[in-house]
Amino acid sequence: MFRFNPIIQRELISNLRRHRSFVLLLIYQAALMTLILIAYPRVERLDVSNSGVEAERLSNFFFLGQFAILSMITPSFTAASIAGEKERKTYEMLLASPLRPMPIIFGKLIASLTPLLLLMIGSFPIVFICLPLGGVSLEEVFAGYVSIVFAMYLFGAISITCSSVFKRTSSALAISCVLIAPIVLAFILLWLNLAPYGTTRLVLSSIVFPIVAAIIATLLLYYSSRRLLYPQDMGSMGNEVIDLEKEKTEAIGMLIQSEQFPDRLFAPPRRAQLIADGANPVYDKEIHAELFSQGTLTLRIIIQMSMLIAIPLMSVFLFIEPAWYYFYLDYILAFNALAAAVFCAGAMTSERERQTIDLLLTSPLSGWQIIGGKLLAGFRVSGVLTTFLVWPLVLGTLLTTELRRNVLTMLLAVAVLAVCSLANAVLAMFCSTFLQRTRQAMVATFIAVLLFYLAPLLLHEFTAGNSTLRTLNEWSNRLGVLSPFMAAHHLPLQFPFEESESTGEASNSLIYVLTYLAITLVSCLVGVAVMMSAVSRRWTYLHR
Repeated sequence: MFRFNPIIQRELISNLRRHRSFVLLLIYQAALMTLILIAYPRVERLDVSNSGVEAERLSNFFFLGQFAILSMITPSFTAASIAGEKERKTYEMLLASPLRPMPIIFGKLIASLTPLLLLMIGSFPIVFICLPLGGVSLEEVFAGYVSIVFAMYLFGAISITCSSVFKRTSSALAISCVLIAPIVLAFILLWLNLAPYGTTRLVLSSIVFPIVAAIIATLLLYYSSRRLLYPQDMGSMGNEVIDLEKEKTEAIGMLIQSEQFPDRLFAPPRRAQLIADGANPVYDKEIHAELFSQGTLTLRIIIQMSMLIAIPLMSVFLFIEPAWYYFYLDYILAFNALAAAVFCAGAMTSERERQTIDLLLTSPLSGWQIIGGKLLAGFRVSGVLTTFLVWPLVLGTLLTTELRRNVLTMLLAVAVLAVCSLANAVLAMFCSTFLQRTRQAMVATFIAVLLFYLAPLLLHEFTAGNSTLRTLNEWSNRLGVLSPFMAAHHLPLQFPFEESESTGEASNSLIYVLTYLAITLVSCLVGVAVMMSAVSRRWTYLHR
């Protein structure tokens, strides 16, 4: 299954010989070294007896950061394993080969995870630099890496399963991220909460979690191999558009009724009449046909998973502990970033993949009609889906005394959510305009979100309270004006304040939030202008 598997040989040769493998390894190592250089104690003589707390904090930040990054990168490497074969019209050739389904699935999985394992192995020297600080044992290092390996195996199996179910790589990638994100969050919270119980955490991370992850992953891989043995989506040259009415009769779980409110807001029915004079044909095509030409399975899973996660979060952070309401805002912001990538990152790349970009660029449509139509269609879907998660925030404001006394703060929170939703749509659309494939555009969008949204917040939290990193904390706070998460955390809970000192603090927070709103809106205008200019001038690389 492994030694003479042609799938592994072919995929490894094609993957490891690409320039991106070496570039990714370089960037990953540089990021880890930068983290260590920033957080390493700046003293002439290191007192090992007093550095345990700092070392433990550094190791947790290092391992959890590496765990989260590798976990979220895994779908981008594995989501195209089977779906990519369908998109390249080579699915039937793969099934007709003399290989059995299980070697195919394992070959795809191992070949996809090998570059990530190389990244993890490359971090060994950096970890051993931190061991002299104390506070971390070799057993904890071993447990951390074992957890990362089996987490990658589990997440790779989830992505392979999604890739075997969906016909598009973008759909498989999106659903994989939706399913993986709660597991990553739960593992991180469990790791941090079990810090006082070292032995228990060691056993859970090195024995219990690997066994559970291995069992679940093996079952998922078996299910994926059964789909290959009895394929339900044969015929790559068949009908590319799914009959939505037929899908309703076969759908399991939530149904989308396009003729009813509020479903018609994000999934309107197909047009049965001619387009009105003066209407934007690009927008009409996108919203009525293109976005859901492959069915509504992706949309239904995203809605159900988002609501399932939102219920406990809103119960805790809006009604039980309203002082932590900004954590619920973080969840809405993260969901919108994912939704915007799903529905906007394929706007222009899908035209290239279908080889219709030349027809679009040579049409008499203006740049605004093309860019505006596609942008508004994707923003409409992602915005409406995000609005469903905003209603609990409104309900919590009306029912909770602490939030009801802060109506202005809640209005600012809604403004941050609205502007961030627009920025995410523009960002995904921008990546789709200047990249060649939908998967590349989605990955680029996620990387931009990590760099500009999450990195300033994590850096600010890590350096808070450390006098030696005060300058870095100030710089992270300044760079945080680009992050909606930082803006959400700067929203004051009791606003306006009555004391003079608190009033000054509230004024600074208000200026911070308003600065984020202004910078983000200007960035959106610049991004739209650049995309319109590129399409209006029919730049040559747009249709390469």
